[in-house]
Amino acid sequence: MLTAVLAPRQDQPKQRAFTLQTVDGKPFQSADLAGRPYLVFFGFTHCPDVCPTALFELSALLKDIGPAADRITPLFVSIDPERDTADLLKLYMTSFDPRIVALRGDAAQTKAAADAFSAFYRKVPTASDSYTMEHTAGLFLIRADGRLQGMLDMHEPRENQLQKLKLLAAS
Repeated sequence: MLTAVLAPRQDQPKQRAFTLQTVDGKPFQSADLAGRPYLVFFGFTHCPDVCPTALFELSALLKDIGPAADRITPLFVSIDPERDTADLLKLYMTSFDPRIVALRGDAAQTKAAADAFSAFYRKVPTASDSYTMEHTAGLFLIRADGRLQGMLDMHEPRENQLQKLKLLAAS
């Protein structure tokens, strides 16, 4: 007897299920994004350069694409639940575009969210008896239909970045 093994359909979007909290302590789930294009950046408030630079540049890009930016939900997900308290995240985010939604969770929720996007992060001890975090530095661009459009790399030409965000907003 032959048994058929069905491969997953290639046109099915990857399930990127996660549950985190906003800086106001409200639950925020991937289901809240259904039918909306969004982008996700994983980072942490104690990051010396990559995270604040990426968030400043994202803020400028959102401004530059004008009203189309209102169709995108930008997310900043903390990968450092140990230090990134809700109050610290709230204060940190005042430097960036107010449309960027800061999210956090406990260690298990953070891992589940990163795994949903195949994002990498890990804690790295430093000489000063503290630690830093290594992490995926690109922004995940997710179309309204749930499919990955691609990544936004802050090192690529600005025109490419703007075009990617315009395409995302139109999805």
